[in-house]
Amino acid sequence: MIEPKIYFTEKFDVSSKTLSDYGAFDICIVSDLPMFIDPFLLFTSKNSEYQALHDQIVLYLQFLQKKSGKGLSSGDIKNWYHFKEVKQNWLGFTVFGNGGHALGATFANSLNNSLGDILRNVGKEEEVGTHLEKLALVGPRVGRDCVSDFTTNLIKHYLLRYTEKFAREHLREEQCSSFSVPRAVFNYTTETWETRTYFLPELRDDFVLLTPLDMLTRDDTWISREDLLKRFKSLPAAIEDDQTRAQLNNYFSRVFYKKQTIKDRNAAIDRVIKEFPELVDLYIGLKEEEGEEARATSKAKTDDTHDILVQQVKVAVPDLQGKTDFYGKPWTSYDEALERVLCFKDYIENKDGYRVINRAGRPFSQETEVQLFFGLIWCYTDFDVNREPNNGRGPVDFKVSYGAGDKSLIEFKLASNSALKRNLEKQVAIYEAANGTRQSVKVILCYTEEDQEKTARVLKELEIRNEPSIVVIDARSDNKPSASKA
Repeated sequence: MIEPKIYFTEKFDVSSKTLSDYGAFDICIVSDLPMFIDPFLLFTSKNSEYQALHDQIVLYLQFLQKKSGKGLSSGDIKNWYHFKEVKQNWLGFTVFGNGGHALGATFANSLNNSLGDILRNVGKEEEVGTHLEKLALVGPRVGRDCVSDFTTNLIKHYLLRYTEKFAREHLREEQCSSFSVPRAVFNYTTETWETRTYFLPELRDDFVLLTPLDMLTRDDTWISREDLLKRFKSLPAAIEDDQTRAQLNNYFSRVFYKKQTIKDRNAAIDRVIKEFPELVDLYIGLKEEEGEEARATSKAKTDDTHDILVQQVKVAVPDLQGKTDFYGKPWTSYDEALERVLCFKDYIENKDGYRVINRAGRPFSQETEVQLFFGLIWCYTDFDVNREPNNGRGPVDFKVSYGAGDKSLIEFKLASNSALKRNLEKQVAIYEAANGTRQSVKVILCYTEEDQEKTARVLKELEIRNEPSIVVIDARSDNKPSASKA
């Protein structure tokens, strides 16, 4: 069987060291990885090229600021405010592919409104720098993916030249092609986006785009709404003026109260920001002071993601291929789903696979990590596999299908999940109804003896101990004796 080539280095026959020395992230070429470009890392970087890129972002926002109040035509709005996702960098939320969402009307309206509100002084701030992330601070409609996608579009020319340089230095000519890339550079004289031609790595009639590691983060950008919400009540303490601080504390005492729901608290914060918009700049000033921490934190998250979703997957794929029949192709979607899960179980329990679903000797702490890992090693299949399709009643981990009439589901849970019993009892039945399928596989991952005991108890209480579609995986590292002691 041909060995699957999942990552850039494998597909283009480049050593990991060569790519690492160049400073680029080893992207997965079958599925986006949950990494994002953080514009704050450009702002706080000591690299003059990155600082210039951040200046370019500010320049474009200033251009939009000048145009925003002039009754723009629908064509101008689409040309200047709408952007397609730059899918060729293989970063973002999409799993089993790279086709994300464009920055359409919702983003355009949020950006245009912000230019008359929170970004009204763009490029002219007195005490703090200009930050595109302000878009994400007021209201939940613009998240890290939108900020990252917008940033990627505005620095696309740099990423294209960065990738072209690597291609010319390290790839063979037959691995690359010349591509005319639309909307590569904005021309401020003609006020239009220009198409440029680049020599780039070719993948399935499209190009591939590399991204420097030190631009990337996982989770939220450093300046984010989630972080603002968490530390909002502590902001008045950072105000030096006694009178202003007292005024804010008095206002806070009227809008925040005990036993307030999260929804009501967040709505109250939005009201306070409208009343005291200077709090946003205060928050940003505090984040700017933590620039060194931002770089260190982002690097740690990026390194961790690379170790788990690149290095450990690279270990698991050939190991699974050699030790199991994981890459066989059963006849139905349920057979496919169950057989893959059972092979995964055998690999984890009996063939030292438990090592690759741990990070530095510690268990994966989130179900999403297990889901991503399983999804990446199961990427070469004749079946249509979608991760977390939300078809009406919330997202399920995987839906496996072959045509409209053959569909099955896979749901992963950590045994440590406090809602394990409720989920087993109700959740998958709801998912099955929403996805029009009668078959599903439930996978429970146990990292400790307590996990094992809890799972056994729950299955007994629900009278489903012998249900073949429920697969319990023992991932305990302390329960794997060597062959000489077994």
